[in-house]
Amino acid sequence: MTTPSENPVDLDRQGPEAEIAARAEAFRNWGRWGQDDVLGTLNHITPAHRVAAAALVREGRVISLAQSFDTNGPQKGWRRRTNPVHTMTDTGTDAERGNQGFPHGIGGADDVISMPLQCSTQWDGLGHIFDHGNAWNGRRAGDVVTSEGDLVTGIEHAASVIVSRGVLLDVGRHLAGGELADGYAITVADLEATAAAQDVTVGTGDIVLVRTGQLTRARREGWGDYAGGAAPGLSLTTAGWLHRTDIAAIATDTWGFEVRPNEFDVPAFQPLHQVVIPNLGLTIGEMWDLDELGAACAASGRYDFLLSAAPLPITGAVGSPLNPVAIL
Repeated sequence: MTTPSENPVDLDRQGPEAEIAARAEAFRNWGRWGQDDVLGTLNHITPAHRVAAAALVREGRVISLAQSFDTNGPQKGWRRRTNPVHTMTDTGTDAERGNQGFPHGIGGADDVISMPLQCSTQWDGLGHIFDHGNAWNGRRAGDVVTSEGDLVTGIEHAASVIVSRGVLLDVGRHLAGGELADGYAITVADLEATAAAQDVTVGTGDIVLVRTGQLTRARREGWGDYAGGAAPGLSLTTAGWLHRTDIAAIATDTWGFEVRPNEFDVPAFQPLHQVVIPNLGLTIGEMWDLDELGAACAASGRYDFLLSAAPLPITGAVGSPLNPVAIL
């Protein structure tokens, strides 16, 4: 079988089905970790990887990589994705008035939040995307995700797993001095050139963070079409790199991880998702805030760190909000 090209120029821009299928077949990991596997490439993270990653902590500095979870977020209602709605159910006013029913003057505050699980910084779980009705590891999509949730690969299985060496590839800074233009397709050559310029390696068990700079621009100019519109992102042709590096997971500072518009002249939607989630078993993060981390790494010249990015153990969920932290 011919290995698919890693040069975007070689893509048949009229043939998304064939281009997706070629990469799905070439890089499929079904059965690699057994027929009952629920973690996919997260299996690359071992206790030894975590021990080695812990040794990267030198300053004790912790940087949150999460965007805010509030009504000022980027969501516009596409596919019923809205920004979080935060409501107080008990307040200080209630406590002052003594109407909470508590004894000896104690009062309190309580609140509730309503939000789609993928409205801000989040992981895409393995049950999020299917390829021709197939879910991760060759299971039928309808056997995996039903109205009761993801019965097989729910995000709760990863709750104690995603702690490893993090590697920032600040492609926006390396290629464009800070921010890639919307619609820029990041290639394998771009990823490798950035790693070389930063003097950092990418390998087994790593969690790779790709900073494009789009979030920086959105904060400066307004959300606009950040959620669902044009964006820099990974080219479909990076699928082979994502496979052969044996990384555990990858995240970006954009809404959709891959370049948008996608790289075809006919209708296509998130082809790289279709290859890497159900076929490679790759966990993908989106809408991460990589700006402070990018500045810190540029200042220190160090681009690897301990990364903790546990999802909420929401039973049967196909994605999860999170507050990932880089520990330098």
